[in-house]
Amino acid sequence: MIYLLIKYRYLSAQTKGGIYIRTVRKKYRLPPYSVLMTVYDKELPANLNESLESMLMQTYPPDELVLVCDGKLTCELNIIAKSFESEFKDIIKIIRIDENVGAGMANNAGIKACRCPIIVKMDSDDISLPDRCAKQIILLATHPELDIVGTFIEEFNGETGETVSIKKMPVKQEQILKYARRRNPFNRQTVAFRKSAAESIGGYSDIRSCEDYEFIVRLLQSGAVGQNIPEPLVRYRISDENFKKRGSWKYTKDFIKVRRIIHKAGFSSFTDMLIPCAIQLGLFIMPSGFTRFAYKKILRK
Repeated sequence: MIYLLIKYRYLSAQTKGGIYIRTVRKKYRLPPYSVLMTVYDKELPANLNESLESMLMQTYPPDELVLVCDGKLTCELNIIAKSFESEFKDIIKIIRIDENVGAGMANNAGIKACRCPIIVKMDSDDISLPDRCAKQIILLATHPELDIVGTFIEEFNGETGETVSIKKMPVKQEQILKYARRRNPFNRQTVAFRKSAAESIGGYSDIRSCEDYEFIVRLLQSGAVGQNIPEPLVRYRISDENFKKRGSWKYTKDFIKVRRIIHKAGFSSFTDMLIPCAIQLGLFIMPSGFTRFAYKKILRK
């Protein structure tokens, strides 16, 4: 991959149809791609601004960025969205949904609006490193058998900017399939996938939490092949609110619901369903301080 990136930077040429990279043996065409981001009224304007900027300033820039507004936004968020739309009018497409429908349904509206064959997901409060998309698109271009590509993430304190941990994921398909029986084998904000693969399974379901995990499992069940790039290419913002959410009863119910759905679909065994559900129930019962400790010291190891 490093060799490809070196050649890409040295021999890349901008053409009307995209960027081409040349290796010693073969020339690969990098296809255009769409960035898909959803946002709702609880997002901080500064976070949305930083996230949008990180995607538009990629070394291999997107052909379009589809921003789905899931329900009515605050005045401040609307100002940010309209400002970027005005500055990047040939790239940014804003989809507005009157009522909050949840991330899954908002993503479906975005997938439908995306016109490129590859869709790169991004959360509205995280930051992509400049060469994230180039590395993912190169991998998809040179490995046509792949349908999903993710990366590691660098988790950082949203207030201080200090790195907290690196969240690693399984790299190859065999490891991904095994890991997926209990947990999402991809960091959701790093995923790039082929639009045709998402459409073939009907997109996301209407689940309000853990919808990304259920979506990935259905992709894998349909025969999709995935890979994770073993380096952190997205910075993931964490705060006390993350830990409170993970320890809430609502999140716990949705967590268990999704594991039951995956088990009933025949993808995981009863044990695969039981163990993560038991751990999540433990996090719900214990005080929030323990949730923070378990997340940083235990779950990340």
